[in-house]
Amino acid sequence: MKLHFLDRTNSQQNSFSITRNRHPHFLKVWHYHPELELVIILESTGTRFIGDNIEPFAVGDVVLIGANLPHMWMNDGIKLDGIDDEHYADAISVHFREDFLGDHFFNTFELKPVKDLLQRSELGICFRRLPKRFINKFISLSENKNRSPLMKTITLLDLLAQLSEHKNYQILSTAGFKKSFEKEENSNLKKIYEFIYENFRNPISSSDVAEVVNMNNAAFSRFFKRIHRTTFTNYLNEIRVGYACKLLIENKLRITYICYDSGFNNISNFNRQFKLVKNMTPSQYTKKFGVKY
Repeated sequence: MKLHFLDRTNSQQNSFSITRNRHPHFLKVWHYHPELELVIILESTGTRFIGDNIEPFAVGDVVLIGANLPHMWMNDGIKLDGIDDEHYADAISVHFREDFLGDHFFNTFELKPVKDLLQRSELGICFRRLPKRFINKFISLSENKNRSPLMKTITLLDLLAQLSEHKNYQILSTAGFKKSFEKEENSNLKKIYEFIYENFRNPISSSDVAEVVNMNNAAFSRFFKRIHRTTFTNYLNEIRVGYACKLLIENKLRITYICYDSGFNNISNFNRQFKLVKNMTPSQYTKKFGVKY
């Protein structure tokens, strides 16, 4: 899974862009861009990759992704013929730079909460249980083509202000992942993450990843722990557990199958690692979401 830079330069010279993406599938591309991205999912389910966070996404999810934070939306494997409108993937995305209204606009006292929100978004934020009026206002951004640029800007500011006050949210990625992309070791780290994300469901070891970046195993282990403040094994288990959570919520597979499909080699290790990461067993996790096995 190669990391791609996406050029979202606005040819119309607008300070931000609004796009409604309605296709059989979202674009399955692991990518980043200097613009922040505010997105709402209107149709479809699947797996969301934000930095080193892997979780299921569903209708109604609202996510704010910081500048240059790698991300990807992967739809569930539904066979589509391009005609059945009931199963289309549908989302609205707003892309803007932090200085889209000038270098100092968000530094004012009145806009400090929004400034704090934008800083928090560096790791990605998923907002939950947003009121219906917020959802409707978000959707209105893409529907009214006759609305003036000024009114669209005011609407976007209003949405950001509401998000800055919303208390039910989750920070998605880790600081270690984000900071790693700002370091000179950038090239090696990109190769590491690409290899892990492409192969975490298979049996892989630290020596396999070390070989990808031409390092000996001991040097790689020290390098990885310095960046993430945890071992490669712990990091890999967290990625696998995150993927297992998606499968558990979908309730399509037996827990034993999920264990192996997530990259674990036996059910006892799966249960142990799951509890270490989530502070509950897989069975307790499914009950939390009202899923029965």
